[in-house]
Amino acid sequence: MSVGAAMATTLEIPIFPLGTVLFPGGRLPLRIFEPRYVDMTKACLRDGTPFGVALIRGGYEVGRPAIPYETGCTAHIVEWQVPSPGLFSLVTQGQTRFRLRERRTQDDGLIIGTVELIEPPDPTPLPREQAWLGELLRKLIAELGGEHFPAPQRLDDAAWVGYRFAELLPITPERQQLLLELDQAQAVLAGIERMLADLRSAD
Repeated sequence: MSVGAAMATTLEIPIFPLGTVLFPGGRLPLRIFEPRYVDMTKACLRDGTPFGVALIRGGYEVGRPAIPYETGCTAHIVEWQVPSPGLFSLVTQGQTRFRLRERRTQDDGLIIGTVELIEPPDPTPLPREQAWLGELLRKLIAELGGEHFPAPQRLDDAAWVGYRFAELLPITPERQQLLLELDQAQAVLAGIERMLADLRSAD
C-alpha cells in the first residue's frame, strides 16, 4: 500500500523553504523573524491555515527567495509565542505531503505555491520481515523519552515507523528528501534498512 496516493485537491499556500525536511506527523520548531514569514505566520494563525515546508534545492533560508524541492509537507502551527515584537517562536506539526505544481514570488519575497495534496492512506501494518524496525523504534522511544515523539505512537504502522526513523537517523537532508518522495510505505522502510546498514558498515 502506498504512503500517499495523489488526490485532485489543490491548495494555494505559502511555501517556507528550509534546510530541513518535515515529515507527516513530525514536529518542527521554528523561530520566525523575517518580515515575510512574520506576516505569513500572522495570516496562518488568523485563518487557521497551513503553510508548506520544502527542502531548499538552491539558495539559502535567509535573504533572497530560495528554490524549493517539488515535494514537501504541510505544516500546522500547534504552539506559538511572541518573545519580542517581530519574533515568533513556533512549534509546527507536519500533516500532508504535497507536490508543488506552480510557484510565484510576492513583492516581499514570500513564495506562494499551488500544491497538490497527497492523500494519506489507512494505516499499513508493518510487514513481518520489517517488524524488527518497530521493536528498535520502541526501544529508542523508551531511551529518548516519549515526549520527543508525536502522539499517538503508531509502532505497527509502516509509514509512521519509517518517517520517525527518517527523522532520527544521522543522514543528510537530501537523503531525507529521497525518503519523503517515496510513495510506498515498504519502499520507505527498505530505504531505512539500507541507511542503517550503511551506518553500521561505516562504524
